[in-house]
Amino acid sequence: MSAAAPAPYGPLPSARQLAWHERALYAFVHFSPNTFTDKEWGFGDEDPAIYRPTAFDADQIAAAAADAGLRGIVLTCKHHDGFCLWPSRFTEHSVKNSPLRLDVVRATADACGRAGLDFGTYLSPWDRNHAAYGTPTYIDYYRAQLRELMTEYGQIFEVWFDGANGGDGWYGGANERRSIDNRTYYDWPNTWSIVRELQPEACLFSDGGPDIRWVGNESGFAGETCWATINNDGHYPGAARNDVLGGGERPGTHWLPAEVDVSIRPGWFYHAHEDDQVRSAGNLMRIYFESVGRGANLILNLPPDRRGLIHEIDVANLKAWKATRDKLFAVDVAQGAQASTPVGRGRAFAAGHALDGSRQTYWSTPDDVTDAELVLDFPQPAKFNVARLREHLPLGQRIDSFALDRWEGGHWIEFASGTSIGNCRLTCFAPVTTPKIRLRTRGPVCPALRELSLFHGDVPSEVTA
Repeated sequence: MSAAAPAPYGPLPSARQLAWHERALYAFVHFSPNTFTDKEWGFGDEDPAIYRPTAFDADQIAAAAADAGLRGIVLTCKHHDGFCLWPSRFTEHSVKNSPLRLDVVRATADACGRAGLDFGTYLSPWDRNHAAYGTPTYIDYYRAQLRELMTEYGQIFEVWFDGANGGDGWYGGANERRSIDNRTYYDWPNTWSIVRELQPEACLFSDGGPDIRWVGNESGFAGETCWATINNDGHYPGAARNDVLGGGERPGTHWLPAEVDVSIRPGWFYHAHEDDQVRSAGNLMRIYFESVGRGANLILNLPPDRRGLIHEIDVANLKAWKATRDKLFAVDVAQGAQASTPVGRGRAFAAGHALDGSRQTYWSTPDDVTDAELVLDFPQPAKFNVARLREHLPLGQRIDSFALDRWEGGHWIEFASGTSIGNCRLTCFAPVTTPKIRLRTRGPVCPALRELSLFHGDVPSEVTA
């Protein structure tokens, strides 16, 4: 027996947003004159001669990301100091006048290709070096550089538009105070149209999208409830309602999922005095549970040191984090369980534990069954302490809340619950041993669940703290 697919609900992700959701984890790389001046925000008056890494190796940087299980790199091609990591035709403030004399953007993009990583770009809207910043002339300059990056470095998966973009009270070129209206000055729709024209598969990030929203903090977590939808009126780069970024809004007017941006170190750029403050594998695991495990994507900053390499401490902690993830998620305890449901939508959609993480299979119920149940019977009592759930996003975010029950003493006992699921929901709990479990979901429409997996293993204490 088969049945028609459920009708989509609410705002829906685009094809490029669906591809973005699948990446889940990728790296940020900040590597500018700030690395050599020990600053976080340069003034734009730095001599290009200071940019002199002694052993720059883009393949080592890409390998550090790939070996950590990250799926791509977003390179900070120009930070607020205006220094360009490529030999832009429109400025002398770039690597072409540094001792390195190497197109770092090209080297990084090529290294990503060799490592099997996607490549993305960050082009700071703010420029403290450019003399015309704050005038219409600078917008022409900014867009010309954006076109360079969109046409000369292959396929781009994400373009970052930072919210620190020279609004009222910031300093502009030559360290002068230059006030702008950052909502109108950049003419964002026309600026974004350059990316849409030249890189139609790229997702655009800013405080308000239009494809990905900022999560509202740089500490490494999304809200416990984190909807992929939001009411997007009033959000734009440099201005957003921070009270809703971390959790989103339901049902919302736009599909605008959150991206969690955080650095493996206290700063975004490398500073030697932070070598003893690199995030541990346990801390990174907590960030993973509170970002990817709450339906967001995680962009983890890996700042090269003054050699132009990811520091050995960072590499070691990244590898330990990857090993921790691999061990915990190695065996899905739910594989082999028999799935059943009081009411199903038909064999094609009641896929049971053929819920394999693909976009093609999902479990659903008839349209009028919005409070749904799915039972997994194990061949023998199973032990687990982590659950992973995913919704079938092409049909929208449909589930308002969920609960998990274990079978004990002839009746059901709830052991875990939550709200938003979206692309991924990870929840950990005290170890459970049971012959069967029940998933209960509630929502405004019938569910469409693509995965229910269970795992047993060591969860770092930082995750449960």
